[in-house]
Amino acid sequence: MLRHLLAGSALALVAGAAAQAEILIPEKDELTLGFIKLTDMAPLAIAAEKGFFEEEGLYVTLEPQANWKVLLDRVISGELDGAHMLAGQPLAATIGYGTAAHIVTPFSMDLNGNAITVSNAVWEAMKPAITTDADGKPQHPISAAALKPAIEAAETAGQSFNLGMVFPVSTHNYELRYWLAAGEIAPGYYSTDDTSGQIDADVLISVTPPPQMPATLEAGTISGYSVGEPWNQAAVFKGIGVPVITDADIFANNPEKVFGLTAEFVEQNPQTTLALTKALIRAVEWLDADDGANRHEAVEILARSEYVGADAEVIANSMTGTFEYEKGDVRPAPDFNIFYRENASYPFYSDAVWTLTQMRRWGQIPESKPDAWYDETARAVYKPEIYEEAARLLVEEGLIDEADVPFGSDGYKAPTSAFIDGVEYDGRKPTEYLGKLPIGLKDGQTVSAAGVQG
Repeated sequence: MLRHLLAGSALALVAGAAAQAEILIPEKDELTLGFIKLTDMAPLAIAAEKGFFEEEGLYVTLEPQANWKVLLDRVISGELDGAHMLAGQPLAATIGYGTAAHIVTPFSMDLNGNAITVSNAVWEAMKPAITTDADGKPQHPISAAALKPAIEAAETAGQSFNLGMVFPVSTHNYELRYWLAAGEIAPGYYSTDDTSGQIDADVLISVTPPPQMPATLEAGTISGYSVGEPWNQAAVFKGIGVPVITDADIFANNPEKVFGLTAEFVEQNPQTTLALTKALIRAVEWLDADDGANRHEAVEILARSEYVGADAEVIANSMTGTFEYEKGDVRPAPDFNIFYRENASYPFYSDAVWTLTQMRRWGQIPESKPDAWYDETARAVYKPEIYEEAARLLVEEGLIDEADVPFGSDGYKAPTSAFIDGVEYDGRKPTEYLGKLPIGLKDGQTVSAAGVQG
């Protein structure tokens, strides 16, 4: 069923054998790694700037990429040895949705990190439906139901209500759709004969590159967007939009980015892969150490043109534990970017399965799949065995604490209801989970350009 994927067990054996060596000797020590200019590429920048790559015997060039598709294509072609990727990219590629290739991840780069921003005009239309506190400030989280007046106004004017997200298999897309559906707004479906994602939609969601989102919002081409930082805070600083909800309020501690490599690279370069994973674990530990004491230094690094290239003040607004909604409405957000706490960097199968459920929910996976398929696919892509090998070496070297790593985990987190709609998710029961969601494909249903059937 996943015939080219099941090299997974081989990857585990290779990683285990490589870790037997007291000192890793990378098969390939000169590497080029890709990233998109977002603050959650931080583990790569920190591993480079703090010398963690070099201390693991690696000489790394970090190279920004034009967009997510180019980034994935260059990893597949071998022009890049690995990259900062959307959590959905290795999964989608591996099951053949979009560009087909077997991509794996031994490392999750972060949890949370996104928000949804709307234009000033849409925000004004939303305000009457939003409850305020004693100080007159909006109470959070804000339901997508508050968007309905703006959507209806656009419809009355004969216009579509357009929203942007970064890529069809991005967490940003799934979070935006989750928020809309929880507010009883239909975000639309994908099908094999219509990949727009706009079948039976109340709003039209399309791709906008992250750095272009504020300008596109200002031009009126879109009325809102879902994106990572610094592009939500950039809208606040420019005075052109208002972030209305962070993804931590949609799905607390949701998976965001991963570090992706081809399965072929991992099999051919097991010690290099372990060395990369070690350096990245060290980077995320540094980012979250001492209650974020290093975050201000991280902001100065990320602000450099070779990394994110945005004003340090804009980056700091989310990276240092606060988040600004309307101008002047700055609130604590200690969990906006989690890199190491909460086992954030461990590649849990349950995180992969959640992403796959959202692909199925909106039609990117066109037919029902048994629960075993979700587990099998997660295991083909997510590689906790490599992470644990790397982490064990770091523990033995005294660089991280053993208690920080869920050694021996079965790869599944405990069920959680930490969603804006309170629906419980159990990664071991994806079909049951999909059945609980009021809007979205159910077991046995399919979708075509004509709509949902079954």
